Amino acid sequence: MHDELLTVPEVMARLRLGRSKVYDLIRSRRLTSVKIDACRRIPASALDAFMSVLLEEVA
Repeated sequence: MHDELLTVPEVMARLRLGRSKVYDLIRSRRLTSVKIDACRRIPASALDAFMSVLLEEVA
């Protein structure tokens, strides 16, 4: 399985949210992430799943 890993700044840009909010989403486990040494990465599929949940909540 090949999944693109996004940086926090990339996720910030895609969601148009600040750094603190993205880390809040990660801490609350609403947005799945992985840690590679000191680097935090968000799988693109996790970002897609998060956005799908948001869209389902408003439907």
